Amino acid sequence: MAMRLKDDLESDGEMHEINVTPFIDVMLVLLIIFMVAAPLATVDVRVNLPASTSAPQPRPEKPVYLSIKADKQLYVGNDAVAKENLVQVLTQQTEGNKETTIFFQADKSVDYETLMAVMDELRSAGYLKIGLMGMESVRK
Repeated sequence: MAMRLKDDLESDGEMHEINVTPFIDVMLVLLIIFMVAAPLATVDVRVNLPASTSAPQPRPEKPVYLSIKADKQLYVGNDAVAKENLVQVLTQQTEGNKETTIFFQADKSVDYETLMAVMDELRSAGYLKIGLMGMESVRK
């Protein structure tokens, strides 16, 4: 075992060596914290945006399209529908099958409140599979 005598220090008794062990310990703890926290910080929510560069998904043979134009008029397919008759028309179009996906599209100028009112109407009628549609854009 080695021993340092007091006579080899400078006259004021100070050591001029930097102890980096606490610094390394702190850095390793921070590294572990960031490694654990980074995967938790990412959001894994898939949202169809108004413009998308993704490949189009295959459509069913007989899709049901629900549209809202800028004047807040509802359309099922190409036919205008009053909001009061929406559930009846959808039941006819889907032949009563509540598992049918409803492809929902709206004009950019339609407010969020109108969108949510129509989606609430669909949900209360039992149509839980709603596909939001967006414009396809070209990748640059």
